[in-house]
Amino acid sequence: MSRYGCQSMAAPMTRVLMRRPGESLRRADPAEWHYNDYFDAEKAIAQYDAFVELVAASGTEIVWLEDTGDGLSDAMFTRDASLITRAGAVLLRMGKPLRAGEPELHGRAYEAAGIPVLGRLSGDARIEGGDTLWLDEHTLVVGMGFRSNREGVRQLNELLNPQGIEVLGFDLPVWGGEAACLHLMSVISPLAEDVYLVHSRLIPAALWSLMKERGITLIEAPEAEFHDSLGLNLNVMPLSPGDCLMIDGFPGTRTVMERHGIRVRTFAGDALCMACEGGPTCLTNPILREA
Repeated sequence: MSRYGCQSMAAPMTRVLMRRPGESLRRADPAEWHYNDYFDAEKAIAQYDAFVELVAASGTEIVWLEDTGDGLSDAMFTRDASLITRAGAVLLRMGKPLRAGEPELHGRAYEAAGIPVLGRLSGDARIEGGDTLWLDEHTLVVGMGFRSNREGVRQLNELLNPQGIEVLGFDLPVWGGEAACLHLMSVISPLAEDVYLVHSRLIPAALWSLMKERGITLIEAPEAEFHDSLGLNLNVMPLSPGDCLMIDGFPGTRTVMERHGIRVRTFAGDALCMACEGGPTCLTNPILREA
C-alpha cells in the first residue's frame, strides 16, 4: 500500500512533511523576509516545538526536513513548495523569490522517503501550496494572486488532468499589497469535507458560488479577529474531520467553530505564525490523508 497521496483537505492525516526552524530563522532579517514586530526567533522555535507535540500526539508520522543553516527561513512553511497526489509529488515554483530553493529541498526529501515526483513547474509558472485547496479528490482549486498565476494553473492541469484531476483558478484581490502574503487558504480553511471556515469578503464570488453549489457549510469567522490576527485566525488545520488545531488568542473564531461541532485545540503562535505570516496549515504538508 502506498504511503503517500493527499487529495483531501480534512481526511485523517497519517503522514506529514515538516521542517523544524533553526539557524536559518535565527539569522533571518525580519525586514527582508517581511516578518513583523511580533518576530522573536527563539520564542518562535519554542512555539514550533509545542505545535509539533500536538501533531505527534495525533499519531501522525512526521517526515523531517532539516534546517542546515541554508538561509531559507520560510522553509518551515512546508505547505507551499510541493503538492502531494496519489500519483506522486508535484514540485511547485514559489511566488516569493527568497523561497526559490525550497521545491528542490522537497524533491530530495521525497526521493529519500520513497515518494515519486510526478512533475515540476517550470518557466514563468508560479504556484504556492497555500493557494491550493482540494474541493474534492478530482478538483483542485488555486487562488491566483501575487504568489500563484495562470501559467501555474495551466501547467498543473497538464500534469494532473491525466490523473483525473481538474485544476480551477480563481483570481484573488490585492488586499495588503504585493509584499503581503494573501493565499487562498488565508480566507478559506476546510474543517471537514463539507464544513469550511471563511472570511467571505475576500473570497472570489465564483468560488463562493461553487462551494455553495457543492453543499458546503460556510462558517463566517469574526471580522475583527481576522484583522487582529493578520488573517491567521482563518489558518486552521484539521488532524481529522472536525478535529482541528489553531493559534491561541482568538476566542470568537474558536466559539463559532465549536458551535458547529468542531473540536478545537490551540497553541501559542504570535512569534511564529503571526510574525512570519503562516499558521498551522502552512507549517504542515500532508503526505498522506486517508479515510
